[in-house]
Amino acid sequence: MASYGYEAVDKTGKIVKGSIEADNEEKAKAEIKQQGLTLMEIKAQSALTKDINIQIGGKPKPRDLSVFCRQFVAMTKAGVSILEALRMLSEQTENQKLREATDGVRVSVEKGETLARSLAEYPKVFPSLLVNMVAAGESSGSLDVALERMAVQFEKSAKTKSLVKKAMIYPAVLCIVMVAVVIVMLVVVIPNYVNMFADMDAELPGITKAVMVASDFIIGKWFILVPAIVVIVLAIRAFAKTDAGRHVFHGLKLKIPAMKNLEVKSASAMMARTLSTLMAAGVPLIEAVDIVANTMENVYFKEALDNCKNEIIIGQPLSRPLEECGLFPPMVYHMTRIGEEAGNTEEMLTKLADYYDEEVEMAVQSLMAAMEPAIIVVMAGVVGVLIGACMAPMLSMYEALDNL
Repeated sequence: MASYGYEAVDKTGKIVKGSIEADNEEKAKAEIKQQGLTLMEIKAQSALTKDINIQIGGKPKPRDLSVFCRQFVAMTKAGVSILEALRMLSEQTENQKLREATDGVRVSVEKGETLARSLAEYPKVFPSLLVNMVAAGESSGSLDVALERMAVQFEKSAKTKSLVKKAMIYPAVLCIVMVAVVIVMLVVVIPNYVNMFADMDAELPGITKAVMVASDFIIGKWFILVPAIVVIVLAIRAFAKTDAGRHVFHGLKLKIPAMKNLEVKSASAMMARTLSTLMAAGVPLIEAVDIVANTMENVYFKEALDNCKNEIIIGQPLSRPLEECGLFPPMVYHMTRIGEEAGNTEEMLTKLADYYDEEVEMAVQSLMAAMEPAIIVVMAGVVGVLIGACMAPMLSMYEALDNL
């Protein structure tokens, strides 16, 4: 497909410049016209004149999608048509990928497609959960309600992720400081002490010799050490993306006590909130559980919910496989069972989600309380060893002088 640069005027009289890909110039003109633009100039672009498309903001975050849903609902409730609402959203959205996807959705809706199918054309921007909620809302005539619930869903998700990220900032800074201190000690401080002790021809303690070997290795072999560390990090990241790697690392999160507490409560909150949102929109339980399974970040919870779907298909209530998988806390399957027996599963799941949202905040605080002193102790131990390696020869010399 060829690339064409164009200059056009929109419905408000504003001059718009951009580029478009099409099989030929006629199809490019037709596509521009379908976007509601009046074409002024169009020309083919070469590799040198082609616009450089720098994606700003990357993939939309939950907060971006929450704002998108709330603004969409506000506009449609004010009497604005869906097409006009999409056009206004594309103009005021800061995230470039979301803006381009919204423009594409508007064009697709203009051609007669439903909003849900139009959103589904951009799976990297609009998650399947949003697409299914919009589809359910369109079929039931409650699109506003579906989008409002999705706005709440995205806000809760954004809040949870923000809490976890904030919790990781302080430990990450401590680790960086520790690594920096160790490098400075081994590269700058230790070599100066080595030269001083070499002139004195003194016998060095074992700890000092070991640190000197590490210092010499870092200084003399850094061009091997740095690439080796980069390769190891990339290899670990590549392994973490494989199925075996996900099972290994996600399994570790469920074995370390402090991390397990946060992981289980986060998964419980996400499962309950998402499932209640889908059920409120009228999505069938089997389909809703399948969607929820695909939203779970931990592979073990995803597999557990996949098994739940299979059990529901053969007639089992949701609460039974939730209990049998052994991953969810007792409150999850007990509350689900109560909801099933009372016929208000959606309401029980909503209450469950609210409870575990609060529990996630407490779990984050507990994780912070456990990590901070642990990292400080490790840092003190490492730095203490290095200081001890520097001080040990000096103490030996003082003792020798005292004996003279």
